Amino acid sequence: MAGRINDDDVKAVRDAVPIDSVVSEYLQLRNAGGGNLKGLCPFHDEKSPSFQVSPGKGLFHCFGCQEGGDTIAFVMKIDHLSFSETVERLAAKAGITLRYEEGGYNPSHQRGERIRLIEAHQAAAEFYVHQLESPEAEIGRKFLAERGFDQDAATHFRVGYSPAGWDHLTRYLRGKGFSDKELITSGLSQDGRRGPIDRFRGRLMWPISDTAGEIVGFGARKLRDDDNGPKYLNTPETPVYKKSQVLYGIDLAKKDIAKASRAVVVEGYTDVMACHLAGVTTAIATCGTAFGNDHIKILRRLLMDNGSARVIFTFDGDSAGQKAALRAFEDDQKFAAETYIAIAPDNMDPCDLRLAKGDDAVRDLVEPRTPLFEFALRQIVGRYDLETPAGRAAALDEAAAVVAKIKTSSVQREVAVQLAGLVGILDQEFVVHRVAQLARWARDKGGDGRGEGRGGRAPGPQDRRGGASHQAVQAPTAPSGPALNLRSPAHRTERELLKLALQKPALVSPAFDAYGVDEFTAPPYAAVRQCIEEAGGAERGLGDNREYLVAVMDAAPNNTVRSLVTELAVEVFIGKTIDETYAGMQLVHVRLRAVDRRINDVQGSLARLGSNVAPEDLAAAQNEVWVLQQYAQSLRAKGADAL
Repeated sequence: MAGRINDDDVKAVRDAVPIDSVVSEYLQLRNAGGGNLKGLCPFHDEKSPSFQVSPGKGLFHCFGCQEGGDTIAFVMKIDHLSFSETVERLAAKAGITLRYEEGGYNPSHQRGERIRLIEAHQAAAEFYVHQLESPEAEIGRKFLAERGFDQDAATHFRVGYSPAGWDHLTRYLRGKGFSDKELITSGLSQDGRRGPIDRFRGRLMWPISDTAGEIVGFGARKLRDDDNGPKYLNTPETPVYKKSQVLYGIDLAKKDIAKASRAVVVEGYTDVMACHLAGVTTAIATCGTAFGNDHIKILRRLLMDNGSARVIFTFDGDSAGQKAALRAFEDDQKFAAETYIAIAPDNMDPCDLRLAKGDDAVRDLVEPRTPLFEFALRQIVGRYDLETPAGRAAALDEAAAVVAKIKTSSVQREVAVQLAGLVGILDQEFVVHRVAQLARWARDKGGDGRGEGRGGRAPGPQDRRGGASHQAVQAPTAPSGPALNLRSPAHRTERELLKLALQKPALVSPAFDAYGVDEFTAPPYAAVRQCIEEAGGAERGLGDNREYLVAVMDAAPNNTVRSLVTELAVEVFIGKTIDETYAGMQLVHVRLRAVDRRINDVQGSLARLGSNVAPEDLAAAQNEVWVLQQYAQSLRAKGADAL
């Protein structure tokens, strides 16, 4: 069995793959100042971006949930991979061949499960694409042509064909070294009477990729009347494919979604193709399931919920499409973006619309027309006879309950006024009052249980605690005791000095390395100082700063301290000009307070002992106080020159 990955290779991978390029595959990043980037955290729900990336240091840190680390830690966390799986994936991205300590290179059958399943899907996609050229696939090529898709379109979207035989793909992948267990686990094969057989047979195949662009599953369309299966058959739930967490086309659309702050949600694979070919390159689709909460999270990270962000749904105008729109409206409040619905003339989907009226019609379709809330309310109200008082009352009862779910009071009132008009009630204030009453009842009963704290402003660098405790220097496993008072000059200065030691070690070396752990009064800060010491001191950061930061994180005794290290390594400084003068001020202030504390301690001890102190001990203590007072006076007069 292959051993651990060579340390030099791990370092090479860490240095070769920029953290901002990796993180950008999952969320939109914007300038945060100080050389940092910011975005919505992928590890917890938030409305304001508290997730920061420092490309220069190769680190990320979320000031909301405290997750942090380097590129490897990010990929491990977001894709649920082991350390070796992550390094192998990033090495493949960077074109680095890994060495293993116990000799040789890692044989393919010993690689991590996720990587093996992804490789199986990639090989299957290549097989299907090749099979689309076969005589048997004529029916598939005809299907595409009839919908306006030529060979170039098929190639762009990597559309393929699965042969109608029992085990064509299974035998092909076996020949590539994949085991039967891997083929069953991947969902590409299924158990047959005499062993694994192909899951997809005689169908047109669309590869489904995750946000990082890795193929995790397939969508398969029935082509023949003698196929007794469903019209569309998707990959089953597997370790790499969760239908509620994937969006078809997201790998192609993510950059344009982030750039335009707009996403277009369509219903099928051919609709995505039609939109992209018509120039609507922000189109994506769900894969055999309703648009839900996990899909919203994916889009929010790309849209970053700025004021101009828009999400446009293109559901069909039939009853199924109307139900889908109402389900989407139930989750509307989870977006900060404006949501709209677009329905084509004659209820055509984008693919049919492109065939009938051309690319311009598709582009016109997705220009925002009807706000989703208005469409949803019209659908509800439309089910009642508004010519009668009973009908209007029933329509109001159902629709008002929906409007009451809107959490922003100003928006809730505005929609309530529009509801009054839709129902035909002249007394707008009556409807507004009714909606507000329902909202209060929902809150009193617990509502959704989240309260107002969830999704509010994430704590920034000046709001957070460091978990002060009266224990020894080692930080506790979890923050305990009173919160750090960051308005305290002592704590604020200690924090700035640690940030300098991590981010700009040249400004505080070699003086910083002479500071004792006990000069940092907050236990979490003392723990970080200890980590820096164990990593070789700030002077080590004068060389490879990334390697130095990794060493400091590796020295952390637990995740709490490790999180604080990444936090301090990416947090912006309080001062505007960060130079030797600024660094000297922090060094002096921390040292001066330590000296003053020692003077007070000695004088306090003498006062408590009174006449019981031995003459020689009294002389020694008085001498120490005198020396410390002279040092303090020198620090105040000369600043950093006295260190």
